[in-house]
Amino acid sequence: MTNTIPEGLRKIYDATRAELSREDKDFIARAYEFTEIAHDGQVRKSGEPYFNHLVATAVNLAELGMDEKVIAAGLLHDSVEDGMALEENLEKTFGKEVAFLVDGVTKMGRFQYRGMKRHTESLRKLLIATSKDIRVIIIKLADRLHNMQTLEHVRPDKRERIATETLEIYAPLAYRLGITTLSRQLEDLSFPYILPEEHKQVQAILKERSKQTFQKLEKTERSIKKRLGENNIRDFRISNRIKGIYSLYKKLLRKNWDIEKIYDIAAMRIIVKNTADCYQVLGIIHQYFRPMPGRIKDYIAVQKPNGYQSIHTTIFTGDGGLVEIQIRTERMHQNAEFGAAAHLLYKTEETPETGDAVKDMSWIQRMVQRLQNDDSKSSATVARSEQPEWLDKITKRDDQHLEEDEESFERYLKEDFFKHRIFVFTPLGDVIDLPEGSTPLDFAFMVHTDVGKHTAGAKVGGKLVSLDTKLQNGDIVEIVTKSSAKPSTKWIDMAITTEAKRKIRNVLAKNEQY
Repeated sequence: MTNTIPEGLRKIYDATRAELSREDKDFIARAYEFTEIAHDGQVRKSGEPYFNHLVATAVNLAELGMDEKVIAAGLLHDSVEDGMALEENLEKTFGKEVAFLVDGVTKMGRFQYRGMKRHTESLRKLLIATSKDIRVIIIKLADRLHNMQTLEHVRPDKRERIATETLEIYAPLAYRLGITTLSRQLEDLSFPYILPEEHKQVQAILKERSKQTFQKLEKTERSIKKRLGENNIRDFRISNRIKGIYSLYKKLLRKNWDIEKIYDIAAMRIIVKNTADCYQVLGIIHQYFRPMPGRIKDYIAVQKPNGYQSIHTTIFTGDGGLVEIQIRTERMHQNAEFGAAAHLLYKTEETPETGDAVKDMSWIQRMVQRLQNDDSKSSATVARSEQPEWLDKITKRDDQHLEEDEESFERYLKEDFFKHRIFVFTPLGDVIDLPEGSTPLDFAFMVHTDVGKHTAGAKVGGKLVSLDTKLQNGDIVEIVTKSSAKPSTKWIDMAITTEAKRKIRNVLAKNEQY
């Protein structure tokens, strides 16, 4: 290479959050040059060189903190399918790992999604591919982000299909992986193409509220900085965020479009050094500002199902206003924004400051390390031994696909996998991750099949409730069992998860045999 660094390559270097050595940068530069030659003369619908899209994908990956091999794979991901490169040339030039990643993205690109009903098998394969190497879906998400940012150049009928696919599949998948910075952008970019009128409505509400909300935030921020300083808390930083427009839309639907019931249009984030400081800052804030009852949530002690950790509190500002405050460590903040990607970036072991989120997400690091170091096992075997429960369920379903119809799999995706999640507790404090709308029966069968099939009653918060009660986030659920208790056909309608319904049907079928 010459001493002059091309503009596109400079953008990649400037965007990176990972620490890149001189050798790492040279590796990316070789992929940059290779890609430029492979796609020479190709243009997109907008008329710009196709190569620009690949650079943008690499920039997105750099911003997520990916290493040189993933960034290189992002540059090269269309070189075999749409470019002039041969697969063996990729492996020879960039090694087996990069070739493996490119091949994974290439295969994923062949899955044509045109609605869950018509293409559940393609969707199943997409999710199985995700389980084999998490980096493949991260590259695909970075690729999809730039496609959505340039969607106006695509013909109208195709725009709606791509936006629907993004909103129904890619954004929820990014969220389940904890990469909220991607899921939020993908949702907001899809929204105007699918629901243009609703988008305009929410945009108008957001515009009206944002100015006055930020004025309250700035005033409260000055006061909090002063109070923290008076209490010798100086190692912190504060940032503010506006709620994503699609996220606000979903919340407006839940609140019957009553904007007065939504308190987190904007939120103040206080980022501190360690976990102990999080609780100290919470105490100081509550000393000077009255907290709103029922709005204090400790996601550090009990993290969300996707690994999110933070303390949330909503305070009265004293001038008639309300402000949501989120308190977290820098590590928790990186995990909240980048999720699975953050755990590929950070190689260190768990410390008291990192908490359970790192422990729960460490499967990503272990899986990638084993894929890199163990040639004796297939990627599917390695992935399955390391992946979390929700991803493991998908691969297990693939093993059973001959016994399950597409309607069952479609229902599982819509009602379980992509649905908003809640978490509830056993009396011993164990966390059970369930889709929103779940009942005590779903909880019971999630705990254990034997608990489920002998359910005689349920208590929520120490009070007896019916088995079709809708559980709420944070509920403590106790299942009362009796050896003589057994499922009835009514249970199938009471449960909402496909897992619980399947187990109930299995027990009913066995009972009929005897």
